[in-house]
Amino acid sequence: MRISELSRRSGVSVPTIKYYIREELLPGGRLTSPNQADYDEQHLRRLRLIRALIGVRGLSVDATRQVLSALAEQQSSQHIVLGLALGVIPAAGPDRAAAEREPTEHEPTKQDGAVDALMRELGWRVYDGSPARAVLADTLASLQEFGVALDWTGLLPYARLAEQTARLDLDALEGAPDPLEMAERAVVLTALLEPALLALRRLAQEDESARRHGG
Repeated sequence: MRISELSRRSGVSVPTIKYYIREELLPGGRLTSPNQADYDEQHLRRLRLIRALIGVRGLSVDATRQVLSALAEQQSSQHIVLGLALGVIPAAGPDRAAAEREPTEHEPTKQDGAVDALMRELGWRVYDGSPARAVLADTLASLQEFGVALDWTGLLPYARLAEQTARLDLDALEGAPDPLEMAERAVVLTALLEPALLALRRLAQEDESARRHGG
């Protein structure tokens, strides 16, 4: 297909496609003349993934390049592909993962031990350097600062609900024809569904309150 067709099917403008090629995020097409090139379905899938990583996950061009490079090396493992696409497994070592933590870099606390205990109780097989571990530890510390009596055992019921959500997420990724499309689906599904999941929780809280306290 011509670059104009690639643009139409991917939703990415021609100038942006050319920029991604210059930045080595997207390989160039097969030259058919000095000023023309052909692109195939692999270009389309990779371009959609680039769009998801930059536009949905909010990665920089440099971080996206590293993720794409790591994905190219690990395409035989669906588990690692998903981890790289979602940022659970860093593309360039633990230093990179620490640099991308939000809102600030996590400093180890005694709550890290609580998170370890939670993971052991759940029997979850998760990456030791996952930024999500730091989020849990920081959250437990913040709850304690505000006098909320909730330790890691109080997170167990929520974790069990999260397991059910994760099964639904992974079910939705079944049938992806190749690792690039699976990675794109994972990024879009995770990033775009999270606000909806939070909204559903708020609506459920409203309903539960009405059942318990409503007239």
